[in-house]
Amino acid sequence: MKPVEKQRMAWALTGSGHYLRECIDIFNKLDDVDLFLSKAAAEILQQYGYKHKIGKVYQDKTASSVPVELFYQRTYHTVVIAPTTSNTVAKMVCGISDNLVTNIFAQAGKCRVPSIVFACDTEEEIESEAPRENMVKIYPRRIDLENTAKLKLFEQTTVVEDMQQLDNSIQARLACLKASSF
Repeated sequence: MKPVEKQRMAWALTGSGHYLRECIDIFNKLDDVDLFLSKAAAEILQQYGYKHKIGKVYQDKTASSVPVELFYQRTYHTVVIAPTTSNTVAKMVCGISDNLVTNIFAQAGKCRVPSIVFACDTEEEIESEAPRENMVKIYPRRIDLENTAKLKLFEQTTVVEDMQQLDNSIQARLACLKASSF
């Protein structure tokens, strides 16, 4: 299949509110981004009352995750999954592709499209924003931390643990793409 003229970034949201506002701020400033929402992400955006400026949005409404065909057409140069719940990380580590987000992660890997994952559960104690701007302490389970460590071993996958690493990884990827286009 012939590659598209100008590739885009695919950004996927899961059902996490952890640094969700900051993730939205990052992708709202980027060009050529398509947004992929899990069912939980669509709910959480509404629950938190956050808005985004992305025009092309794919929601998890089909059993076969139809939008993954865009990876076969080479539409995307990078996948960013941020923020990423422990549930999604666990599914990705186990190779389970049962929703839109886990399907695009799997297809990105199969099509050798690099992924950047901002995993929410990276420390033993985390302060996170809950709905209505309340801050809460959460304590990821050992299995959550182990799954994040396992995901770091996946090929073509960069796992980041904070917003600075996320922004740096995205900017480094974009700079690499720009340099290779000359």
